[in-house]
Amino acid sequence: MEIQFLGTGAGQPSKGRNVSSIALKLLDELNEIWLFDVGEATQHQVLQTNIRPRKITKIFISHNHGDHIFGLPGLLSSRSFQGDGGPLTIFGPPGIDQFVQTSLRVSRTKVAYPIKYVILKDSGLIYENDSFAVYTAKLDHRIPSFGFRVVEKPRPGELLMDKLTEYHVPNGPLLGQLKAKRKVTLEDGTILDGHDFVGEPRPGRIITVIYDTRPTPSIGELADNADVLIHESTFSGADAKMAHRYYHSTCIDAAQVAAKRNVGTLYLTHISARYTGKNGRELEKEARQIFKNVHLATDLSSFEVDLRG
Repeated sequence: MEIQFLGTGAGQPSKGRNVSSIALKLLDELNEIWLFDVGEATQHQVLQTNIRPRKITKIFISHNHGDHIFGLPGLLSSRSFQGDGGPLTIFGPPGIDQFVQTSLRVSRTKVAYPIKYVILKDSGLIYENDSFAVYTAKLDHRIPSFGFRVVEKPRPGELLMDKLTEYHVPNGPLLGQLKAKRKVTLEDGTILDGHDFVGEPRPGRIITVIYDTRPTPSIGELADNADVLIHESTFSGADAKMAHRYYHSTCIDAAQVAAKRNVGTLYLTHISARYTGKNGRELEKEARQIFKNVHLATDLSSFEVDLRG
């Protein structure tokens, strides 16, 4: 599992930061990539990465402001032109389907793959498969806005090879059956039960993405015990009144959530253009007074999310 920031700026692109988009790479887990918001020129950012558009299977849209959705028509169109795009699902607030369909219709763009829309209206579970579940909750912005919590289901325990040493089980199908917790019979007639040779399941990882919002209790619910919290930090603590006026959060707000909710690592994103260069690092410095493991996200930076112990 890897996370890559495709855009970390707020409102409009700047020389140092494109507007909002995050890629959650689940290549080892699902052979898929999920995007969270698709700001203008996201597809240009993708060109500077190893992301293949055909691997993008799901797009989660927090809200319908332009700096979070203007990149959708271009990305969807290019994905089709490349001729390798399979089905895609877009999760987003009411109107996201109209925006995409109107953009493609007016530009006479035909996509060569089906697009499914899941319209977000209430908090709760919005997607689930054998490996992951995705939850959403309403935030507090000027228009309907949603946060996301991606929960990896517990991973199967490891085969305890040290414990199997004395039985001299050969490499091959028998080990696979034991890992599947089945009973096997060895050549000498010994019967082994896989339940005795598989470790405890490993807890899955949790990723929380919070874009445009004032502080609100639902943020904490989405962030509870998250391995990674990606939280908008449009303003510094000194500009808290401005943040409130424009329905945004500060770096202090983000750090307080991380500290109270037992978060592993906090990444600050959606940075206003007023915080360039050293000013940006001040946001990180402010947040670290409250929560130590915090990083200021930068465009195209990426990191692995380690398995839990």
